[in-house]
Amino acid sequence: MGTTCDPVVVVEHRKPQPYTPSPWGDFFLSHQPCTPSQLLSMKERARVKEEEVKQIVRDTFASSSDMALKLELVDTLQRIGVGYHYGEEIDDLLRAVHRDVQALHQEGGCDDDGLYVTSLRFYLLRKHGYRVSSDVFVKFKDEQGNFASTDDVSCFLMLYDAAHLRTRGEEILDSAIAFTKIRLQSVMDSLEPELAREVQCTLETPRYRRVERVEARRYISVYERKAAPSRNDTILEFAKLDYNILQALYCEELKALTIWWKDLRSRADLRFARERVVEMYFWMLGVVHEPQYSYSRILLTKFFKLVSLIDDFCDSYSTTEESEEFTMAIEKLALTLILETLIDIAQCYHAEVKWRDEHYVPAKVEEHLQLSAPSSACMHITNLTFISLGDVTTREDIQWVSSYPKIIRGVCTIARISNDIMSHEREQASKHVVSTVQTCMKEYGFAPEQAKGKLGMLIDEAWMDIVKGCLDGKQPMHGIVGKGG
Repeated sequence: MGTTCDPVVVVEHRKPQPYTPSPWGDFFLSHQPCTPSQLLSMKERARVKEEEVKQIVRDTFASSSDMALKLELVDTLQRIGVGYHYGEEIDDLLRAVHRDVQALHQEGGCDDDGLYVTSLRFYLLRKHGYRVSSDVFVKFKDEQGNFASTDDVSCFLMLYDAAHLRTRGEEILDSAIAFTKIRLQSVMDSLEPELAREVQCTLETPRYRRVERVEARRYISVYERKAAPSRNDTILEFAKLDYNILQALYCEELKALTIWWKDLRSRADLRFARERVVEMYFWMLGVVHEPQYSYSRILLTKFFKLVSLIDDFCDSYSTTEESEEFTMAIEKLALTLILETLIDIAQCYHAEVKWRDEHYVPAKVEEHLQLSAPSSACMHITNLTFISLGDVTTREDIQWVSSYPKIIRGVCTIARISNDIMSHEREQASKHVVSTVQTCMKEYGFAPEQAKGKLGMLIDEAWMDIVKGCLDGKQPMHGIVGKGG
């Protein structure tokens, strides 16, 4: 009887792209920030402090006629990381504040609040999705159209943060940013160290654009250094307890994810892939940080670690033919929503591989972003976040995200451009798909730093689209949508 032999396939020996090893390794397998008894004690103390702070909130909101005091309490609770415990009380207050602002506007009146209170109120209302006109700042401009000067740096800081909640075409907010930036830079060297650090932090990243948990850790230290009566020790103690309790939870989640990743690596040769489970988790923590969303964080981290595997395979390891075969294999799988997401991402990555191997440089940044913004996967983060939240999400929510609305395009644009700016030099040192930086250089004839500056302007415009989307009231759960990037 004759025999048949399968054809011998010769696979070219290929060394995976070398990546910097993860600094975390197996750290979270054994790391325990506190003992079980310490955690139990913290939770018991936190429950007491939570109620004490709730009473402070209720008393302040109900009895005080000082609007600045009420708004500052809301701002403090949110910056220090415990605002999510008092969502109902904060929503009730801001709803009433917005109602009063609208009533005064309809009557053609004007309040007598100063720049600081006006800016803080504007910031909090827009941050929570309330429409409020930027015309509230007109009264602070002189006859020449310039903002009146003041020696109170806190006013400029608050105006700078508030103005970044702008939409396209709000020229008064554009000028507010330009004016306050110059003023803050000019006085920084003469300020007390604590205030100078706050100014530097604000100029680097306006408050609305910061990661909530990172800001909470930073602001706990800032708040602790404040003197009474600016500091409430009950709020401070609760914030510390709550932060440490959440840190313990996050460490447990990272332990589970580390075990999962080690098991996955034991089943397949993944030398071509970056070990970035902790970094991926941190990204998802910026989307949903509350303790009740533990399942969402773990699911999202696992899924986008798999997305990262596809990216590494297509980006730095596969040939065009292998990338095409891999994409076709995924397309043949039985379709579910998650698999459809993987197919979308794989198709984007395969198209980028073709760009890489053909040495194609898009003529315009707009053309580049049509492919590369969706490949950032931020749209899918929002989609899968909604799915993972369970019953609070409707089919209409999923359909809305899947339609790739402008607010989601803004998130994807920020993620893509920010990633390209940070990784441009490293990626171009090897065979890699062209970035938005190179495309911008080609389109405008710019040097690299000029191109990065131009792309930074596109990031600002994308943030304006996110703010506009949150104010439109058409999108569900705007608190999550704007954090995917």
